[in-house]
Amino acid sequence: MTYELGILGAGNMAEAIVRGVLRANRLKPEQIIAADVAPARRQLFAEQLKIKAVEDNAEVARQSRVILLSVKPQQSQAALAGIGGVLSPDALVISIMAGVSTRFIETALGGGKRWRVIRTMPNTPMLVGQGVVGVAPGQHATAADVAHAHHLFEAAADVVDVTEDKIDAVTAVSGSGPAYVFFLVEQMIAAGMELGLTDAQARQLATKTALGAATMLSTSNDSPAELRRKVTSPGGTTQAAITHMESQGFAQMVCDAIKAAEKRSKELGT
Repeated sequence: MTYELGILGAGNMAEAIVRGVLRANRLKPEQIIAADVAPARRQLFAEQLKIKAVEDNAEVARQSRVILLSVKPQQSQAALAGIGGVLSPDALVISIMAGVSTRFIETALGGGKRWRVIRTMPNTPMLVGQGVVGVAPGQHATAADVAHAHHLFEAAADVVDVTEDKIDAVTAVSGSGPAYVFFLVEQMIAAGMELGLTDAQARQLATKTALGAATMLSTSNDSPAELRRKVTSPGGTTQAAITHMESQGFAQMVCDAIKAAEKRSKELGT
């Protein structure tokens, strides 16, 4: 094989993974090849990442030891049908496609072969080396395959091993999760501006608060509830805000929203 890693679908998430791999020196640019139908994405991979980028998925599949499936779920059937005949039976297939099962991938690749497939769900903070990835092996994937997936993703993320029936939950909590945090910070900025702060002031205050809180969560032995309690003085300003959130059903709304994301992940499933 010519390449250690072949990428089908050079979108934002694939870019985040590759940047992490390159930053950690897990692979060199010349060991990676990517395919995408969009000229702009091929140009980005070629010019910014120095990775060979082509249009044809089959060209990537026939030359790669490991395939990263990162096309849109709706394109999965066509993409897989186009590579099954040229992909080596010894290749490891790692999918980041939401809702697409390992069984579906194995069947779509065809040939009655025991395709080694691992289904994963990373998130976009991999771009800054702070991602988290759920990893679930298919029926033919080996312990060595899982270890290889760990090696790939741990360049820019924590890895959580789950069974495949939990991947939809991973999608809902962490795959979509950055958007929930961005949405909260967006509203904090808007509120700050309503209270007379400039856009720059409100953005700096809200963003740094989110970063500091996340750092405390990741470094403290205290639970999120205990960290919140330590900020919330009885009868104080934080208590006023928390009480209002509770009166509006904020906790249940967040839980219901994440359940809605999980439901949609299942609906996308194949």
